Amino acid sequence: QVQLVESGGGLVQAGGSLRLSCVASGRTFSSYVVNWYRQAPGKEREFAAGISRGGVGTYYADSVKGRFTISRDNAKNTVYLQMNSLKPEDTAVYYCAAVEGAVVGGVPRHWGQGTQVTVSS
Repeated sequence: QVQLVESGGGLVQAGGSLRLSCVASGRTFSSYVVNWYRQAPGKEREFAAGISRGGVGTYYADSVKGRFTISRDNAKNTVYLQMNSLKPEDTAVYYCAAVEGAVVGGVPRHWGQGTQVTVSS
């Protein structure tokens, strides 16, 4: 069983930056792909970024490409999401998930509780 805890969310002005962290418990963390998803009010949850087991492969939604960077430190059981040049439309609850299979098309098996990101204009 893997438990995930996100942190780092908050209120920031447009153009600002935040770094989210996703800390996992469990010795099998490095065997999972880890994705970040987000859900804005009134919208469905959407994929934002993903990273392969070893951290070499990274993938981004078009809406965040060039502004967000995902990374992981398996020794610390942690995945990060560095978010720069934030826009009001980035406002959402951000969730990390441990995924079985590939970044795209894989099945999220474990979810964190989410962290709120609010970007003011």
